[in-house]
Amino acid sequence: MRLENFYQASKQAKDNKGSLNYGIEAIAADKELATHIQQVLIWLNFLDPPADGQFGRISSDALVEFQVAISAIRPEVADEKGFLGLATAKALIETKPSDIPAPKIDYSLNNLAARIIKYMVEMNYRVSVGDKKYNIVYVEGMNGDGTLNSDVPNHFNDRRIVIEIPNADSRPVIRGNWEGTTEPGTSFSYNPMAGRAKELGAARIAFGQYKAWAVGIHYGGGSDPHEALVQKTPISVYRDKNKDMMRTGDFLDTGVFDINQHWGFDYPRTDIKGASAGCLVGRTRDGHREFMAIIKQDIRYQRNKDYLFHTTVIPGDEFLAKYPAK
Repeated sequence: MRLENFYQASKQAKDNKGSLNYGIEAIAADKELATHIQQVLIWLNFLDPPADGQFGRISSDALVEFQVAISAIRPEVADEKGFLGLATAKALIETKPSDIPAPKIDYSLNNLAARIIKYMVEMNYRVSVGDKKYNIVYVEGMNGDGTLNSDVPNHFNDRRIVIEIPNADSRPVIRGNWEGTTEPGTSFSYNPMAGRAKELGAARIAFGQYKAWAVGIHYGGGSDPHEALVQKTPISVYRDKNKDMMRTGDFLDTGVFDINQHWGFDYPRTDIKGASAGCLVGRTRDGHREFMAIIKQDIRYQRNKDYLFHTTVIPGDEFLAKYPAK
């Protein structure tokens, strides 16, 4: 059955002074219902594709996450945590992505982590709240202490940051803060790689949030393969055909372009060299290993080794203009 069928049956049961609830096993036993619930959870951004009708731990966790979030505006759903009842079915049928309430977060410390998360919420980006649910953020043109820099081309002058918002106090905490770059260096900007880059120019990621990366191996030129976050789904990039190392006026291109998150071979801070043709790069090998070790502790990855990580890329000047340190 579909959600609408379950809702009608559950409503009829209630009208007759009874109830109809489905636990996880009952949902899993009805492949059509399981698939429909998964489709809704994917649309609402609580679950990764595909909707395959296999309603196991990952899908049930996504259902509970939805129930917890939507209970802020539909308190009756809180009484059905962990199973499908009338209120949850109604919420799944009626809820749109824009209806999902912003997570409860304590910004009172007003530190760098709090201000980054506040910016993300304002931009309607997905924010992960809970123990070992990590937010990966790149801030372009910002120093490690949260101050702006000149963001000159071909320098590792951006930040790769991992933020956790623990259940205990809901206060954002930086778990890692490393030098990095969100932009290609002069090597690949002036001499783009073959294929699409050769035709249209080097890729420079568009600011925004993407759910596009899984743990894998970055091969690059093949001489130093290493564990990294590897692009799996489309993202948007600007094509630097005029080779001015800026986004302004450039063609916006969307697709899968091997824009990975890897290490920068310990190159100097002032010379990206061949470390990036458009990838999101942490400057040092050790820093990158720390980054990977942290994000692989994410409970969503632990439950699903194909988990796709969100990554948010923001302009440091805009962020700090809105949320300066006080």
